[in-house]
Amino acid sequence: MPFKQLLDELIDSVPGASGAIIADWEGEAVDHVARMDDFELRVIGAHKGILLGNLRQVMSRLQEDHLQEVVIATSNAQVLILPVTQDYFLLLVTQRDAVLGRALYASRCCVEELKKEIA
Repeated sequence: MPFKQLLDELIDSVPGASGAIIADWEGEAVDHVARMDDFELRVIGAHKGILLGNLRQVMSRLQEDHLQEVVIATSNAQVLILPVTQDYFLLLVTQRDAVLGRALYASRCCVEELKKEIA
């Protein structure tokens, strides 16, 4: 299944979702679906790619298990970052009042489908 279709299904399954992106380890967009400003979504993806890389380095130094997901909540939005492989990650942007549990569940399911596509 194409990445865009998986991202579309993710957005459709999470009320309040406004953008989803799959990016490489540098934060460069591979594919995305935006119901928000397209450029803003790409910038968020690039910035969160840097953040994910930094967090992975910290986890490695602490000799901890692999980072599984990151949730960032601001006054206006929630941003979920889920590694797909060592080289790719999924990012989902939702409104602040979106149900976090539903967004996490749908994102985890999407990651599993993305892993199948990447393999």
